[in-house]
Amino acid sequence: MESQDLRIFKCVAEAKSLSKAAEVLGYVQPHISQRIKNLEEELDTKLLTRTNRGVTLTNEGEALFNYAQRILRLMEEAKAEVNPNKFKRSLIIGASQTVSATKVPSLFSSFLKEHQSIEVKIKTDRKQVLQEMLSYGEIDGMFLSGTYNEAQFETVYHYAEKMVLISPRYEAREGKDQPTLLINSDVNCIYRNRLLEFSKKHHIHKANIMEFDSLEAILQGVRDGLGMSVVPASVVKSRGDMKNSECQELSEDVYIDFVVKKGKQRSQSLKKFIRFLESL
Repeated sequence: MESQDLRIFKCVAEAKSLSKAAEVLGYVQPHISQRIKNLEEELDTKLLTRTNRGVTLTNEGEALFNYAQRILRLMEEAKAEVNPNKFKRSLIIGASQTVSATKVPSLFSSFLKEHQSIEVKIKTDRKQVLQEMLSYGEIDGMFLSGTYNEAQFETVYHYAEKMVLISPRYEAREGKDQPTLLINSDVNCIYRNRLLEFSKKHHIHKANIMEFDSLEAILQGVRDGLGMSVVPASVVKSRGDMKNSECQELSEDVYIDFVVKKGKQRSQSLKKFIRFLESL
């Protein structure tokens, strides 16, 4: 069993598609299919079930996938240990756009001052997508707010974040009977849900709702007098261009958890990052 076979198998399992894996790896699909076939023949078992929508792992495939993740990670760590000048340890962390706006970059800035040999990447996406990525080992951990699958993940660090309601000054909204609510398109976004709760509590029944895919678009909408939104207080404090907006700090904080997958062997990079968080 060659390491490249494991890389190909891991990519197919994560992409859930032979053709997508071929695209990612830069191979033609028949080559990917043949390498998977060779792997199945060597192990004398079926690893993938092919469907009209792609491929799924068999029970044996799930077992090999877990080993492949660990083996490939250990190989990367071994190279970094033997030749740190050429190879760096990696750490891939997931976070929503709102969560990663200020706090996460600040954390990594401090972390990398102590661990310059670690290469850090941040993946931003919707909460559900990030949980799937963590489940499949595509990221080492993730920052999230709200509930999650406690049978699969565990919290190793958490912090509280102040929230503010931001809105255009009166002149920018003049003539509007009801404000427009600017919310994130991710239905699991805690800031989106807090804004909707706020509007219901204050009887803003006829408010228009506009959804955006990015925090920057929401902030620009407030600056342009388009409507109001709820965002982390740290975002407003870090941006001088929000000073002309009206800000109201909300009484309830948002709690952010850093979660990792239960039972998974943690890389040295992840262990160091967890110890760093625990020391804060």
